[in-house]
Amino acid sequence: MAYGNTDGVTGSAGGTEPEASDSLRTFGAVVHALREHAGLSREEFGKRVGYSKHTIASIEQGRRMPERGFVESAEPVLGNTGALRKAAPYLTRQAGLANWFVQWARLEATAISLYTYECRVIPGLLQTETYARAMSLNVPPLPDPEELEQRIAARMARQELLSVSRKPPTAFSFIVEQSVLERHTGGDEVTRELLDHLIELIEGNWNVEFQIMPTRRVTHAGLDGPLQLAETPEHRWFAYSEGQKNGRLISDPKEISVLQQRYAKLRSQALTPEDSLSLLKRMRGAL
Repeated sequence: MAYGNTDGVTGSAGGTEPEASDSLRTFGAVVHALREHAGLSREEFGKRVGYSKHTIASIEQGRRMPERGFVESAEPVLGNTGALRKAAPYLTRQAGLANWFVQWARLEATAISLYTYECRVIPGLLQTETYARAMSLNVPPLPDPEELEQRIAARMARQELLSVSRKPPTAFSFIVEQSVLERHTGGDEVTRELLDHLIELIEGNWNVEFQIMPTRRVTHAGLDGPLQLAETPEHRWFAYSEGQKNGRLISDPKEISVLQQRYAKLRSQALTPEDSLSLLKRMRGAL
């Protein structure tokens, strides 16, 4: 994958699909202006609409696609102008997805089930902005500022998929290696924020199942590397595997059957969701 594992996010012109990039920034500017007109800080506004001040900042800065429920929650708090409702249909995600990832991103956007096993980094759908930034700055070649912002914006925009307000909500399963969490990518402060984000997400999103694969594991079905599985609304399954600067969409039923068997085995080998959440909290307490 380009620049380390970015879930198909890249800033190079040759690796992106042309998409409008101004709509998120414009929408964010409107939210910002209406919030300030209402005399609310980001923290105050976030409490009233049910989002953290960090999420509000991401939306206002055009780095995050607002969830569907955000507009309906924000309108009455910001004066019922109707501006957000009218602007929301025109929102498009920013450029920043690698060309090899575009097909998978389209499947991902409508999938009713998404399974992810990751042994290298935190999956993009679970990353914080600071973690995504630190990760992008770790792997050469280093991006210029505009490329970096494109990558982060694309990744944050995809996280709208986690919303329980989607109809129907997507069912997520994540299995992440313990060593990925213990690496402290970006330092202790970035890791604290990441752990807080994961705990909040797991406890607040009933459609997200998160499991940790312990570092010491005698048997392990994921030794061939990370994998992703997606189920379409028509109940057809696809898979995706990724390496350095490339990705592969898999549609062959025989190959998918093998990967489904592996993922089922991984689920049985990882810590339970309850034990995984407990471990996350212990990790957070130790920082």
